[in-house]
Amino acid sequence: MPWSVDRPLTLVGLALASLTTAPATSAQSPGSGAVKLPPEAGTPTGPAGTSGMGQPRYDAVGLAVLQPTRPGSTGNPVTAAHRQLPPGSVAEITALATGRTILALIDEKTSLTTDKAEIALSPAAARLLDLSGETSAPVRVRTTIASPADLNALRRGQAAARRLDAPPALLAALRLQLSPPQSVSAAAPANALPVAATSMRKLPDPTPAPTRPAATPLTPPQRGQYLVQVAALSHPARAQGLARTLGGFVETAGSLHRVRLGPFADAKSAQRARDAAQRRGYGGATIIVQP
Repeated sequence: MPWSVDRPLTLVGLALASLTTAPATSAQSPGSGAVKLPPEAGTPTGPAGTSGMGQPRYDAVGLAVLQPTRPGSTGNPVTAAHRQLPPGSVAEITALATGRTILALIDEKTSLTTDKAEIALSPAAARLLDLSGETSAPVRVRTTIASPADLNALRRGQAAARRLDAPPALLAALRLQLSPPQSVSAAAPANALPVAATSMRKLPDPTPAPTRPAATPLTPPQRGQYLVQVAALSHPARAQGLARTLGGFVETAGSLHRVRLGPFADAKSAQRARDAAQRRGYGGATIIVQP
C-alpha cells in the first residue's frame, strides 16, 4: 500500500507522548511504600521520648532511699526497686548533688511510704552513687536500653560500665523539679526522712578518701549580722565540700551540718548572695538574721 506522508508524523507524536507520560506512570504514589512519621516529628522539639510507635520514656525526679537487704541474699548486686518500672528493666540513676550516674537493674516492684520517695537502692547501687551514709538523696530516674555487655554484667551482680557525670547546667535544671520547700542538697533530720515499706539498714561508712587541704573557714558570724543558709546536710564530708565550693562555712548542730554564707553587713548583700546560690541550683537558700 502507498506510504502516507502523515504516518511518520503520527508515529513521532506517539513516541513523544509516551516519553512525557512515562514518569507519571512509573512514579510511586505518595505513601505507597514510605514509613509514616508521627505528627510530632515535624515540630521543633521532635518526638517526645518516643518514635510514636512505642511507650514514652520514664523520666522523673525524686528521693532515693535504701532498699532493705533481703534474707538469704548474697553478693553486692547493683539493683533497685521501683513502684512503676517492671522487674528486669534497667534504670539510669543520677545523683543530683554530684552528677554521678549509674545503671541499676530493677529487681522488684516496691511500695514506698511517701510520694517523695522515687526509688529504693541496693547498698551497692548507693555506694556507686557515692551516697553511702545518706538516708535519702535527690536523684533522677530514667528508663534506658542497656548494651548487651552492661545488661549481662548487671544480671551477674556486677556494675555496668561507668557513665559520664551529668553536667552542672543539667543538674541545676533538674533540681528545680524537686517539690518546694525541698532544697537541692538539703536533707531533713533522720526521724523525718522517707523510708521504704520495711525497715532500713544504714550503709556502712565508706573508706575515707585521701585528705585534701581544707579551705580556711570564715570567722563565725557576729551578732546582728546577715547569713545565707544554703543547705542542711547529714553527711559532714559533703557539707564541708559544698562549703568549700561556695566559699562558705559549716555550723554543726546535732546530726545536721548547715552550710552558710556570710556574714554580710546589710540585707542587700545577703540578698545578692542568696540569689546567686539559687541560680546555681540551691533553691532552698534563705537569709538568716542573727539576733
